[in-house]
Amino acid sequence: MSLHDDAVLVLKSCTSGDDTAQDDLRQVYLDHLAQHPDGMWKACEAGHLTASALVIDAERGRVLLTLHRKLQMWLQMGGHCEPQDASLAAAALREATEESGIEGLTLLPGGPVRLDRHPIPAPCNWHLDVQYAALAPAGATEQISDESLDLRWYAYEEVAAVADTSVVRLLEGTLAALEERHRP
Repeated sequence: MSLHDDAVLVLKSCTSGDDTAQDDLRQVYLDHLAQHPDGMWKACEAGHLTASALVIDAERGRVLLTLHRKLQMWLQMGGHCEPQDASLAAAALREATEESGIEGLTLLPGGPVRLDRHPIPAPCNWHLDVQYAALAPAGATEQISDESLDLRWYAYEEVAAVADTSVVRLLEGTLAALEERHRP
């Protein structure tokens, strides 16, 4: 199965409950992929899908954010899909591992937590980000990559003070997914 086909299946299967805005955005992603066979790749000037993951240490109530080298913002780990990525989930996990330096990350079951569409400089115009959550193993030690200026753990309640609303919403979605996972 191609990465494009995997993305279509993931997007068709993920539902966001009562969140109409997320459902509308999911349809935007699906329409984009239907219109652009190259919509997974950076070369697609109309925009392209990206995969990211919020690295979370649930036991300590904190998340790992990266100070993005180009954007100078605290963000979750993530980026462009690569030809070797077998799936969107694999791309998100690869990006999170590369950018955090943490081995043994696992994606939170249940698929993507959120979608976030944001403008980027031409010629690409849009990132259509598919956002996952990655659980850090006990005792995880981060290591700064070439793509980051810094890595830092933040308590859940500190995230809104340092990150933009897309990261705050991703954290909220992640916490809701964690809570649902632990319900009897």
